[in-house]
Parts: sequence; structure tokens; C-alpha cells
Amino acid sequence: MTSAHELKSEIAAMPSWLRRSIGKASEISTVQRIIKQRQIHTICEEGRCPNRGECYAQKTATFLLMGPTCTRSCAFCQVDKGHAPMALDQEEPQKVAEAVQLLELRYVVLTSVARDDLADGGASHFVKTMETIRQFNPETQIEVLTPDFWGGAGVGETGQKQRIAMIVNAKPACYNHNVETVRRLTGPVRRGAKYDRSLGVLATVKEMDASIATKSGLMLGHGETQAEIIETMGDLRAVNCDRLTLGQYMRPSLAHLPVQKYWTPAEFDQLGNIAEEMGFSHVRSGPLVRSSYHAGEEGDR
Repeated sequence: MTSAHELKSEIAAMPSWLRRSIGKASEISTVQRIIKQRQIHTICEEGRCPNRGECYAQKTATFLLMGPTCTRSCAFCQVDKGHAPMALDQEEPQKVAEAVQLLELRYVVLTSVARDDLADGGASHFVKTMETIRQFNPETQIEVLTPDFWGGAGVGETGQKQRIAMIVNAKPACYNHNVETVRRLTGPVRRGAKYDRSLGVLATVKEMDASIATKSGLMLGHGETQAEIIETMGDLRAVNCDRLTLGQYMRPSLAHLPVQKYWTPAEFDQLGNIAEEMGFSHVRSGPLVRSSYHAGEEGDR
């Protein structure tokens, strides 16, 4: 069987609940035009998010800072990797702030590829972008979704905490760092990351400023069990993580890890209920949920 036939068969086998319209073409094209003109990136487009039309309509978008090329090689992720990342665009904070203003965004998520090649892992670039957005858009709330800031020669825990502190001191509305999967599967799924290190990021944020909401998420379908998911949720609550997203992993290409299981909407509802009972203040649990889905909202799933 050729790879094209294999991919076609895999798409055909996808459950009906994972098929949806991506939204109004006019809303998507407006965002695409503005970001293309400024040569900036959104994870909405780079990651081919199925919810991007809905989020754009709700005046929410997730910007991908520091280029589209990651220095790590997670086996589930659509973002480009495998060659040298581009030099930092020093005008990117200004370009992103202008895009936020033109799109009249009320809530912005700033994320980035891992930039283990940079002296501070890109932490100062996050801060500069936050400051510039606020100059142009003082009412816009900013959530950050950061890497673990561990990479680079001789960084260690002290350097990691210094990087996290830079962003915490800039007062994001929410600090998000995804564990992505359960402890047992972290090695094959998140190459270069460690489960406890990710929990440590969230714990460090709360130690530095307990008033900042923290958030994490998992992509289900890598072969985890319900018991392992519940255990992971418990680990997140143990470091006072406030918010949780649970979504279905969908294989971006045949070069990525295959899907081991499609969790049903009913199973996602059950897991969401368990998460709420465990004390998460804000839970989004569903097959098409992604890390920034309805990020600007509080309340029930």
C-alpha cells in the first residue's frame, strides 16, 4: 500500500465526531492576510487547528513567536523541525501588536517553538512581545504557553527558574505549559521533555506568584489508560494547576506517531466531570479541544 493510500484510509477511518467545518472562509482569510503581510506566524495555521475559524470569530488567536522551526522533535507535533531555526525577528513584537490591534483581539495567546539555541530560551522575547501588545492594546488580555525553558548548555534548574521569572514578572493573565501526555508515554511522545520537569514549571509559577492562573493540557490517543489520565490530572492539581484542556490527538502525517485510540465524546465528558470534581476551575474536554480553545472564557466546559 502506498503512503498516499495509507493516509487516505486513515482519514476515512476517522470517527464522525472529528469531522467539522473550519468556519467562515472570510474570517479565516482576513487573519491569514494580516499575518502573512507581517511575516508572522500563528499556531492556529502552523498546527492546522480545526477550531481556528471559531476562535477568530471570538476575537482570539494564538501567535507562534520566534519562527516556525522548533529545536526539538516531538513525535506528535505538526510544527516544523529538523533544521536550523531562523534568526530572531527583532520587529516581531511590533508586528504582533499591530496584528492584535487590526484584528481587534480581546484575548491573545503567545506561544513559541522551543528555542534551545537562544541564551535565555526566548523568555525575553516573550516579555518584549507582551509589553508591545499592551502599548497598542491595553485592554487585551495575554496568556502565555511556554516551553519548559530547560534547553541550552548548562542551563539547569537555576537558569530555568530565571527564565520563568522573567515571564511571571510580566504578569500574564494565565501561564500555560502542557504536559501533553501521561508519565509513561512522555519519552516516546515528547522527545527532549520530562514529565516532572513540566510539572516543575507549573509549580514554579505558583511559587513565584500564586495570583497567576496556571493551565496545562493533554492530547489523548497515544495509548494512555483512563487511570493514567486521572493520575496525571491529580499530579497537576498537586502543583496547584488551575485549568485543564483535554483533546484528541490526530496524526498530522504518516511521519508522526499513529493514533492508538479515538476517545469518544462521552469519554471526554466523563473525564471533564472528573477534572471538575478534582478542583480544576476551568475545564475544556472534548475531541476537538486544543490548548487555546476558548482560552478567554471562564466557566464550564
